[in-house]
Amino acid sequence: MSRGFVKDGDQEELPMVPKRAYLPEGVTNFVTRTGMEQLLAEKETLIRERDELNIAHENERRIAVNYVNARLQLLNSRIAEARIVDPKDQPQDGVTFGATVTIKAVATGKLQTFQIVGVDESDISKGKISFISPLAKALLNKKTGERVALQREKEEIKYDIVDISCD
Repeated sequence: MSRGFVKDGDQEELPMVPKRAYLPEGVTNFVTRTGMEQLLAEKETLIRERDELNIAHENERRIAVNYVNARLQLLNSRIAEARIVDPKDQPQDGVTFGATVTIKAVATGKLQTFQIVGVDESDISKGKISFISPLAKALLNKKTGERVALQREKEEIKYDIVDISCD
């Protein structure tokens, strides 16, 4: 139908849906088992949210349903592309996806522990970093006792790998 036959008030705007966590084109969406459980729980929450919408005005309800459906579509795509990786099935002699790694900053001696996880489950406040982050990339395939360097804008930060746990 051309715009000439649509009333001004009848035109719905497409919902602006925030994108999911960044995952480069062509990169496999690795997730831990916990990460997949989180994605599936998020899906159930969105479905429940959509089903329980209590909006009387039909146009507003349709816009709200479209918004939730758009979020569900992005989530379903991410779930469909996800590949679960169990850390216990990975080589145990180095840093792999799902591993928890303790590192020590060479300059300060500060210890930090991170788990390398999927992009959707990464949360630095919980010590979970995405496998595509610069630090994770520097750590992957390294062994306890090795030193890694992370190039920052004005400096290079060096870390010693103190411990690796794959459970």
